[in-house]
Amino acid sequence: MLSPHFLKGAAPGWPEYMADRARKCGNADLKAFFEQGSLDPETPIKRVPMMAMDLETTGMDVTRHGIVSVGMLPFTLERIHTGQSWYRIVRPRRMLREESVVVHHITHSEVADAPDLADILPELLNRMAGYLPVVHYHPIERRFLDESVRVRLGEGLMCPMLDTMVLESRWCRQSLRARMRKWLGAQPLSIRLHESRARYNLPFYRGHHALTDALATAELFQAQVAHRFSPETPVGDLWV
Repeated sequence: MLSPHFLKGAAPGWPEYMADRARKCGNADLKAFFEQGSLDPETPIKRVPMMAMDLETTGMDVTRHGIVSVGMLPFTLERIHTGQSWYRIVRPRRMLREESVVVHHITHSEVADAPDLADILPELLNRMAGYLPVVHYHPIERRFLDESVRVRLGEGLMCPMLDTMVLESRWCRQSLRARMRKWLGAQPLSIRLHESRARYNLPFYRGHHALTDALATAELFQAQVAHRFSPETPVGDLWV
């Protein structure tokens, strides 16, 4: 099996990896997900079916914390399908910390009555199948999805993603304009979700709700393509 570390920055790597996982998966739901996940890196982004996704977690350390809610909704460059949105609270395997409750406002009583992630995995994988996930800061979504699925199914979940934070970084941190700002001593521009949205005059949404943040991410990606890229941009130039 190809190592995911090989894939970063190598456009042909993801289709090969997804095909390899489809052949070797033992779990039927994971197998179906990987079978529908192969995408030619030369495909223009305007033709790519995308799924905005956000996970709220009890913390940042995948070895000590867990997923507490999942929000997803499908979209294209032209339309966000809010009627097909999907939101679930799930019960983490470790007790909620008070500081995490303050952030995402999901209470102990809510998670006590919620299903384990294992109970919603078939539906989650079915909804993700055939779509390219779009997230803001992919290390969280990728690490927590992979580890959470691995713990429950014995096999991980790695896949290509579009990351609006990475794309914003190209403009705000890596462009010639950004380097000039740094040379002149200016503070780097924030690439957090809400500050990034403000640069495109997108409305303010209260953060740390998985479905609201998924919607915010979808709108941000549409704006980024409209202003910084092109609908014809090959998806392999954008995914991570």
